[in-house]
Amino acid sequence: MFDLLSRYWWVLALRGAIAVIFGMLVFIWPWITLATLVLFFGAYVLMDGVFSIIHGIGGWKERDDRWFLLLEGLLGVGVGISTYRAPGITATGLLLYIAAWSLAMGILKIATAIRLRKVIKNEWWLASGGVASILFAMLLMWFPDAGALGLLWLIASYAFIFGVILLAVGFKLRWLSAQPKEASS
Repeated sequence: MFDLLSRYWWVLALRGAIAVIFGMLVFIWPWITLATLVLFFGAYVLMDGVFSIIHGIGGWKERDDRWFLLLEGLLGVGVGISTYRAPGITATGLLLYIAAWSLAMGILKIATAIRLRKVIKNEWWLASGGVASILFAMLLMWFPDAGALGLLWLIASYAFIFGVILLAVGFKLRWLSAQPKEASS
């Protein structure tokens, strides 16, 4: 599994870069309307889902946990498409979409980190991304009446932090794959 992840390290890095860009766009334009936020969120989740599916399909025969990535990707694509099919959703509806997606992603990231714990060191980066996703979902569920600007900044903060974590994991995998393999004794 590590060989496959390290071969496709760039997919994680690209997903992280997209999340960072999304977060920065929301910070740069805080006056963004809810409709535009819905479109940005839909595009982000849809792209993230497509890249997860590509990552899961890549090396299909080599991995036994492809279902985690495929489930993550299908969930992202489903939420992205649902967002575009109903762009007039309310702020609470968007909040629940984001919270459900974030909660599911967090659980899947932690499950993946647990599976990787014997293969790579510092898998806690991936697990911390999962924990951040779950905490973000809980905050959204506990404070559903948050103001629009606060919600935008919360979403931007989450996307930025999660993106940085994915970038770190991607580049860590790249670095680890470049290290010489230890000889088996």
